[in-house]
Amino acid sequence: MPPVSELTALVQASAKGDESAWNELVRRYAPLVVAVTRSHQLAPADAQDVSQTVWLRLVEHLDGLREPEALPGWIVTTTQRECCRYYRQAQKVLPVDPQGDGIVSHDGAAAPDSGLLRAELRQALRDGLAELPARDQQLLRLRAADPPASYEEISKLLGMPIGSIGPSIRRSLDRLRQTGAMKTYLAATQATDRVRRPA
Repeated sequence: MPPVSELTALVQASAKGDESAWNELVRRYAPLVVAVTRSHQLAPADAQDVSQTVWLRLVEHLDGLREPEALPGWIVTTTQRECCRYYRQAQKVLPVDPQGDGIVSHDGAAAPDSGLLRAELRQALRDGLAELPARDQQLLRLRAADPPASYEEISKLLGMPIGSIGPSIRRSLDRLRQTGAMKTYLAATQATDRVRRPA
């Protein structure tokens, strides 16, 4: 058998819950995510939201990556898709000066409704978390803290083996997506997208 590349080894170890391997993947490819969000000219807060979503998507799909060597391309494509999805959801509007003769200069600030969209998502996440068992709530809150709790800290606080933390987080996220609050939020955003989409 041919030797396994360093990247393949990192991906495989991360999929098994190895925190140091995951941290190394993020360290290596975070600049790639930043470059793509910059090319889309997102405001810093919006770029941070997109970046967090990209890493969440990677956690969800690590087990299914058939070609770990294609990870950089996967990250670029996923980041581009998330940037486009963000624009569709935010429906960014360039303000027009009625007294002037055109568009007011846009300095990269978020559209007026983007803060409302983020607030709605945060509320849906809070409501969804409240529907979960206490163990799932604790685990997701610790991992979503700023800065996130390390696997070692989570292991000590929750009495979990380090190797089971990654899979447990994925299962907790799956349960969060199935909560009534998140289903309602996602259905509402999809309905809004359909209404706003031009015929």
